[in-house]
Amino acid sequence: MKLRRLEDLPALVQGKKVVLANGCFDLLHVGHLRYLQHARTMGDVLVVAINSDKSMARIKEPGRPILDEAERVSLVSALRPVDYVVLFDEPDVSRVLEVLRPAIHTKDPKNHSTRDIINRILSTEK
Repeated sequence: MKLRRLEDLPALVQGKKVVLANGCFDLLHVGHLRYLQHARTMGDVLVVAINSDKSMARIKEPGRPILDEAERVSLVSALRPVDYVVLFDEPDVSRVLEVLRPAIHTKDPKNHSTRDIINRILSTEK
């Protein structure tokens, strides 16, 4: 299982160049895959921090997440580039950065977005 408690991660990745990627990963799409594939090339271990349902309720519009945190963790965990997954309840990833202290924190350049996909689906229903 790739899902780990934040407190356990430092010992698991000790001595390795850690790359941290983070996001909601609601409706997994090609932008997410490309982001994580690239992030994995930057170090020895890729840890993906996923906003919990509680976190998403604070930062996203009503109706999100579409997929609950267990489903999002399962999908991201199934991706080959991902070594570990951690959920976080805070509105941002600051606590994960503080505890894990990765060599690199990478973010998605946002060439694709879940919100755009949702809007596209809704516009085709009319």
